[in-house]
Amino acid sequence: MSKQRYRWKSYELREHAAIIDGKKSPTKVLTNATYLHSYLREWLKGNIWIYHDRIVYAGERFPERVDGQCEIIDCSGYVLVPGYIEPHAHPFQLYNPHSFAHYAAKYGTTTLINDNLVLVLQLSDDKAFSFLEKMNTLPTSMYWWCRFDGQTELEKEEEQLSNARVKRWLEQETVLQGGELTGWPKLLAGDDLILHWIQEAKRMRRKIEGHFPGASEKTLTKMMLLGADCDHEAMTGKEVYMRLLHGYTVSLRHSSIRPDLPALLREIKEIGIHEYDRLLLTTDGSPPSFYEAGIIDRLIRIALEHGVPVIDAYNMATINVARHYGIEHLHGSIATGRVANINFLRAKEDPTPVQVLAKGQWIRREEDQSVAWPAISWSDYGIGPLRLSWSLSMDDLQFSMPMGMYMENSVIMKPYSISIDTSHDELSADHDESFLVLLDRHGKWRVNTILKGFSTGVRGLVSSYSTTGDIVLIGKSKRDMFLAFERMCEIGGGIVLAENGEIIHEVPLPLNGMMSEESVEELIREEKRLVDLLKQRGYPFIDPIYSLFFLQSTHLPYVRITQRGIYDVMNKTVLFPPIMR
Repeated sequence: MSKQRYRWKSYELREHAAIIDGKKSPTKVLTNATYLHSYLREWLKGNIWIYHDRIVYAGERFPERVDGQCEIIDCSGYVLVPGYIEPHAHPFQLYNPHSFAHYAAKYGTTTLINDNLVLVLQLSDDKAFSFLEKMNTLPTSMYWWCRFDGQTELEKEEEQLSNARVKRWLEQETVLQGGELTGWPKLLAGDDLILHWIQEAKRMRRKIEGHFPGASEKTLTKMMLLGADCDHEAMTGKEVYMRLLHGYTVSLRHSSIRPDLPALLREIKEIGIHEYDRLLLTTDGSPPSFYEAGIIDRLIRIALEHGVPVIDAYNMATINVARHYGIEHLHGSIATGRVANINFLRAKEDPTPVQVLAKGQWIRREEDQSVAWPAISWSDYGIGPLRLSWSLSMDDLQFSMPMGMYMENSVIMKPYSISIDTSHDELSADHDESFLVLLDRHGKWRVNTILKGFSTGVRGLVSSYSTTGDIVLIGKSKRDMFLAFERMCEIGGGIVLAENGEIIHEVPLPLNGMMSEESVEELIREEKRLVDLLKQRGYPFIDPIYSLFFLQSTHLPYVRITQRGIYDVMNKTVLFPPIMR
């Protein structure tokens, strides 16, 4: 089947124009609408005509022709705003892109700009691009990034992120940016291949998303010169100011591990920043339970509570994002020609919608919460249960490494010298040191060390959910770790907690061992139970899901467990290589 080149075909555009002439009827008309006009920065009253997925008119007129198939919606009592846009989604945090898009849409976030990391590491390009096309048929609007680095030390990075492969991704119609640049230190150190990809992205009118936590003014300046456009890592008002000073668009983050938005808004006001046109809002791909209170609507609410002018608060979640990414002709406003993504609010001060239109389809109705969502056949894209062709043995659970990893918080790991006796099958609950293994999902190698600070009482935890999809084992008891591993294999991937010879909780992730097929609502319940059990057993931090995911992530200091072994992030060296099985 040939790929459609244009958003609307020529005959469809002629149909749209015919509606204006009264020769054809719209499919929906929103009457008596009070709506936000993003360009005039005013609340207008009028009528909005929709034909299938497009707004064909927004203004005072009523269509000359309305046939019996046209749905007339009286918008008295509602306030209408554009559908919200999440500019920095990681749609693989136990949930999957299909289920997360559905959940987000119910809360009015009808456009997602998504990380492609899991797709590029686990699927062939043909399967991945077919999946992108499928996501493009959803009622919500799904856009993507193109990663330039794997966020960890990959065993065969030159193959998984080859020059040809990155260029193929950049050429995809729904790819809007390169990045996020977690590997920017390599770029500053002289990696001309990443610089070439940035130049190619710019040539294709793609944006470049940075990842610059704690960056100095000198680093921010150089990264802007090399092509960065936006960054979401500002953690103080001063850091927001510094990015704006050097021409960045700044995504203000409020996530599970960095719930910074209230402080950022307070501090930028104290600094004297009162212009919001270059500011966006993001939840930065948090785990399911973080979204129990909403998605971007939650962030708009926080902005309103902290004195951001009402129209600016909505613009940060709509037109500002669309303008930055060059999709303003399609998204971010209620205006002629835009995609019909519209949220119905009860009041301007209450950003959580009671009704939602996405591409002109009802996603949420005030009187009916059971609006259908298109199904997906995961096997069509090479996504299915994790099936390992190898078995774990107790010989794989041998520990002799002199250096371990100390968890300073949910995501920061420091090296430390191991002083406990690791030759036994169990470790004492009197301390917070646990066995840690990273196992190659193909069974070729393993990395064994000790993790300090994770817990005092977790006996066996196994997770196929990780940065690369390799298998993580953590625990005090080798036998419980072994039991959890066996159960993880039985359910086709997931996170499994074992204790004293019994499975006490599991989160099945049968989509390549990384994602659940369940709704986000069900996942929230499963994740909250897992977090409660881990905290009862001494996990002391905020977010164990990100702790698991970031064990391998070399964009964070100081040491990581990776496919290449224990890795010193600051000195960019392998301290201890993996053991071949």
